[in-house]
Amino acid sequence: MTKKLFAVAAVGLALLTIPAMAKDVVHTKQVHFDKGTTGTTAKGYVKGSDTVLYKLGAREGQSMNVSITSRHAHFNVYAPGKGPGDMALFVGEPGVSYAGELPENGTYTISVYLMRNEARRGTNTSYALKMHID
Repeated sequence: MTKKLFAVAAVGLALLTIPAMAKDVVHTKQVHFDKGTTGTTAKGYVKGSDTVLYKLGAREGQSMNVSITSRHAHFNVYAPGKGPGDMALFVGEPGVSYAGELPENGTYTISVYLMRNEARRGTNTSYALKMHID
């Protein structure tokens, strides 16, 4: 009887951990500017714990401007070789823009995501991410 009870408890515990093991979806997109332009706007949506990563090549000393128009989506800007989980160059939110001189050559990452409270609710929101490099 004790073995049966233990087996049932083990199966129940395993079933409870399944949602915690679900993988967040990460979409990666390479950013290209149209010929003769120095910027672009990416439009999309983000839902729950999903993240969209925009990869953008730039050189040291160039100026980067990034802003987002959205009800709930936030963005971070990361130096080359960095990404979510690392220290960001800038942590942004709707209505706040990043403008700065880039510290090194390489591929910068801009992540678009929802704050944890919105992600837990399964919020689905659209956004327009403006990126500009001089």
